[in-house]
Amino acid sequence: MYVLLMLLVVGCRNKQQRNIEFMPDMYESPAYKTYEVAPLSPPEHTVKRGELPYSYPNTIEGYEQAKAQLHNPLATDTLQQTQNLSNGKELYAIYCGLCHGEKGDGKGVLVQREKFFGVPNYKNRDFTEGSIYHVIYYGRNAMPAFATQLSEKERWQVTMYVEQITGNK
Repeated sequence: MYVLLMLLVVGCRNKQQRNIEFMPDMYESPAYKTYEVAPLSPPEHTVKRGELPYSYPNTIEGYEQAKAQLHNPLATDTLQQTQNLSNGKELYAIYCGLCHGEKGDGKGVLVQREKFFGVPNYKNRDFTEGSIYHVIYYGRNAMPAFATQLSEKERWQVTMYVEQITGNK
C-alpha cells in the first residue's frame, strides 16, 4: 500500500519545478578562495591535539635548562629505535641537511653555494638531546624554528638522528 502511495506521489510531480530541498545548507555552503584568510583562528595558547605544551622559554636560560633537564621520551628498544632513526634520517634530509649537510659537518648544499655562512659543525659542539630538541623547536641565530613543520615525535626522531651522526649516543 505504501509503495503504491509513494509511486503515485513521485509520478505526479511536475518535472519543470525544483524539488524540495531537505538539507539546503549542504548545497549552499560558503565558498572560500584559495589563499583567503581563514574564517576562524584558534584561541590564543591553543595546544595541538596529542601534544603537551613545551615548557622551556626561548631564552638562553631556557636553552640551558632544556640542555640539562630534557630527555627523549621515545622508546629505546631496538625495533622502535631503528624505525625512529630511519624516520629521523628522512626528516633530517628534508629540513636540516640542506644547511647542515648529510654528516652534520655544516657543509650542506646551501652552504656550498654560499647562500648561508656560519652553519655549525655538530661534531665541534657540546650538544645534548635536550639542547638539540630546543633548537629544533625555537631555532637559533639564522636557523628557523621547525615546531610548526614537525610534530613532537618527529622532532625527537630528528634529535635521535643528529645524536647518531655526531656520535653523542
